[in-house]
Amino acid sequence: MNSGRPETMENLPALYTIFQGEVAMVTDYGAFIKIPGCRKQGLVHRTHMSSCRVDKPSEIVDVGDKVWVKLIGREMKNDRIKVSLSMKVVNQGTGKDLDPNNVIIEQEERRRRSFQDYTGQKITLEAVLNTTCKKCGCKGHFAKDCFMQPGGTKYSLIPDEDEEKEEAKSAEFEKPDPTKNSRKRKKEKKKKKHRDRKSSDSDSSDSESDTGKRARHTSKDSKAAKKKKKKKKHKKKHKE
Repeated sequence: MNSGRPETMENLPALYTIFQGEVAMVTDYGAFIKIPGCRKQGLVHRTHMSSCRVDKPSEIVDVGDKVWVKLIGREMKNDRIKVSLSMKVVNQGTGKDLDPNNVIIEQEERRRRSFQDYTGQKITLEAVLNTTCKKCGCKGHFAKDCFMQPGGTKYSLIPDEDEEKEEAKSAEFEKPDPTKNSRKRKKEKKKKKHRDRKSSDSDSSDSESDTGKRARHTSKDSKAAKKKKKKKKHKKKHKE
C-alpha cells in the first residue's frame, strides 16, 4: 500500500523476467497478479491473456489461480509504479518463454503508441468536405492545400454512388415521356383533320346552296321573259 512515500523499483523483478504469480483480482479489462517478493501487483490486460481475442477475462482466469507471466513494462506515474504483465508469451504449462527476442512485445508496443498518436489528432473530414476553397472555388480542400494554377483546370469532388443514383432518378422523373408526346400529337392531328373536314363540308354546302339559289333565280327570270314574249306576240296578233 502507498504510505505517502513514492514507490521504488528496487524489489521488482527485472524487465522481461518470467515468474509464476497468483491471481488477486479479475476485472472487465484484465487480471491483477501478485508479484512474489513484494507487495506490488501487476496487470495482465485482456489483450495479453491469450493469442486469441478475449472479451471476458473471467472466462480465462479466476481469483487464486497460479499463472505464468512475463514482466513487459514498468512505468512510474504520479509517484506510483504501474507494472504490465503478459501471459500469452509464456507457456502456461511449463513456463517457457514463447517470445525470447521480445519481437511480439515490441510490435504491440509500437502499435499501441501509434494508436495513441492518432487518437490525439482531431479528425475533421466532414468539415473539410464542406469547405469551399477561396482560390479555385471548389469544395473539399482549403486554399493553402489548393494545387490549381491561375487559369488552370478546376477539379471537384467525385459524387458518391448514392448521389449519382438519386440524380439519375430525378432526371428520369423530369424527362418527358416520348410515347405520351407522340400520342398527344396524334390526337391533336386527328382533331385538326376533323375540324378541317367540318369546315370543308360547311363550305361545300354553302357553295351548293348559293349555286341552287342562283339556278332558281335564273330559271324564274327565263320564265318571266318567256311570258313577256308571249304577251307581245298576242298583242301583235290582236292588232292585225
